[in-house]
Amino acid sequence: MTSPDTSSPIDPTSTDAWAELEAHNLEIEGSLREWFDTDSGRAEHFTHDAADLHVDLSKNLVLPRTMELLLQLAREVGVQEHRDAMFAGAHINSTEDRAVLHTALRRPAGASPALEVDGQKIDEDVQETLRRVYDFARSVRSGQWTGVTGKRIETVVNIGIGGSDLGPVMIYEALKPLAQDGLEARFLSNIDPTDAYATTKDLDPETTLVIVASKTFTTLETLTNARLVRQWLLSGLRENAGLTVEQEAEAIAKHFVAVSTALDKVEAFGIDPANAFGFWDWVGGRYSVDSAIGTVLATVLGPEVFEELLAGFHAMDEHFRTAPAEQNVPLLMGLLNVWNVNFLEAETHAVLPYSQYLHRFPAYLQQLTMESNGKAVRWDGSLATTETGEVFWGEPGTNGQHAFYQLIHQGTRVIPADFIAFATPNHALVDGEQDVHELFLANFFAQTKALAFGKTAEEVRAEGTEGALVAAREFSGDRPTTSIMAPKLTPAVLGQLVALYEHITFVQGVVWGINSFDQWGVELGKQLAKGLAGAVAGDEQAIAAEDASTAALIRYYQEHRKA
Repeated sequence: MTSPDTSSPIDPTSTDAWAELEAHNLEIEGSLREWFDTDSGRAEHFTHDAADLHVDLSKNLVLPRTMELLLQLAREVGVQEHRDAMFAGAHINSTEDRAVLHTALRRPAGASPALEVDGQKIDEDVQETLRRVYDFARSVRSGQWTGVTGKRIETVVNIGIGGSDLGPVMIYEALKPLAQDGLEARFLSNIDPTDAYATTKDLDPETTLVIVASKTFTTLETLTNARLVRQWLLSGLRENAGLTVEQEAEAIAKHFVAVSTALDKVEAFGIDPANAFGFWDWVGGRYSVDSAIGTVLATVLGPEVFEELLAGFHAMDEHFRTAPAEQNVPLLMGLLNVWNVNFLEAETHAVLPYSQYLHRFPAYLQQLTMESNGKAVRWDGSLATTETGEVFWGEPGTNGQHAFYQLIHQGTRVIPADFIAFATPNHALVDGEQDVHELFLANFFAQTKALAFGKTAEEVRAEGTEGALVAAREFSGDRPTTSIMAPKLTPAVLGQLVALYEHITFVQGVVWGINSFDQWGVELGKQLAKGLAGAVAGDEQAIAAEDASTAALIRYYQEHRKA
C-alpha cells in the first residue's frame, strides 16, 4: 500500500469540488418543505444503515447534487487513501511521527491478515493486554482479589483526566445497569480538592480499589489526586483497621493498580508493576477508552460486556473501511459537517441523545472533536485555509427542550443537531395507559420535524393568532438535523456510536488538512501552571515577574485565602 503524502496536504479550497460547492451553495433554491414535497424518495435516498445504526440525513440542508460534490471533494483531498493508511498503520500522525491505530484495539482475536507495524505484532500485543485486564477484572469480580484486610472490593475509583476519564465515565454511565451487584465505579479527575473529597468521603478504604490511569505516570492532576487518595486510604486503614507502618506497602499494592507504561514510576508510587496495564503511543488519549484505559469498565461491568463493546467499535470500523462512499455513514456525516461549517457558516454542533443513560455523551464528544480538530495549522505547518472544528455541546432530551432548544428553533444562528434515540427502552414504564417511552419518542420525532419544516405565518394565523404575535410564533424551519436510531442501547450499539464519531472527526480533519491526532494546544497551560506554583505559594519575586493582571489576581487569592 502506498501511504498518502503527509508532507503537503491538499488545500481543499483549491479543488474543483470546492469551487463547484461554492457556486452550488449560491444557486440552491427552495426549502426542506419544498424538497420533501417534490421528491417523494428523499427520505429513503438520504437514509442509510451502518451496523445497528439507522441514520436519516434527509433533514439536512443538502440536495443530491450537494452530496455528489462533497463526495467529489473527499476524492480530491484523498480521504479514502488516508483512511486506508490509518487502518494499515502508516504514520499519519505526522507531527509526532506515529501510527494511529485505535482501530486495532478492537480487532477480534485471530483477525486476518495479522497486523504488524514498525516491527510490532499489534494483534498479539493487544490481545495479551486484554487477557491481563480480563484476568484482573475476573479476580476482583469473583472476590479472589481482596483489600489488605481480606474484604471484597465494592468500589473501584478510576483516577485520570481527559481521555483517561471522559471515555470511561461516559460508558459507565451509559451501561451502569450492567454493573455487577455490589460493585460500583467512581471517577476522580479534577484537581479541585473538592472532587477528591466528594469522591471518597463516604467510601470504606477496606473495600476500595484505585486505578491510576496515566500513560507516563506524570500527569499533574492525576498524580496529585492519586497521592491524595493514597493518603486518605492509608489514614482510614490506620484508624479503622489498625494498619501498621509495616503494612502500608502491602496496603498500597492491594488497593492500587495502574494503567501506565512507566513501570519505574508506578513502582516508586508503591504499585506492583505486575498490576500495571499499558497501552501504546499509537493510541491517543481521547481514542483510548477501548484500551487498558477501560480496565475500570471491564472490572465493574465485566469482560463480556467489554468484549461486546469492542465488537460494536469494530463493526463501525468495518463499515467505514468497506462501505461504498455513497452509503458510508461516517464519511457522509463528516462531509455534512464540512458543508455546515464551511458553507453554511455553522459554528457549533448540538448532540442531543434521547436517552438519560447517554447524559455524558456530549461531554465525551467535546474532547474527541474539539481536541482533534480545534487547530488553525495544517499538518505541514501552514495555516488552515478554511474554518476548522465546531463547538460540540448538548444535553439529553427532553431536558434540553426546556432549556436551549429555543435558540436552535428560532435563533439567528445555524446550529446543526444530531438526535439519537432507541426503539426499545432500557426500562419500560407506563403512566396509566400511556407507554412513557412512546411519549418520549414522540418528542424526539416532533423536534426534528419542527426544526425542518417550522410553522408559517399563515399556519399561525389559522390558529387564531393576529398582530405582532404572529412573527413571534412563526418558525422558519430549515434547521439542519440528523436522526440516529438503533434497536436498543447495548454495549455493541454504544461502541458503534463512539466509533461513528471518531471516524466523522477523522474525515473532517483530512478534508481540512489538519492532524486530528496531536494536541499541542493542551500543553501550554500545563507548562505555565507549573511555573506559577511558586508565585501562588507566595514567592514575591515570582509574583513580581508576572504580568500585572496575573500578579493582581494571585495577590487577591492570597489575601482572601488568609481571611
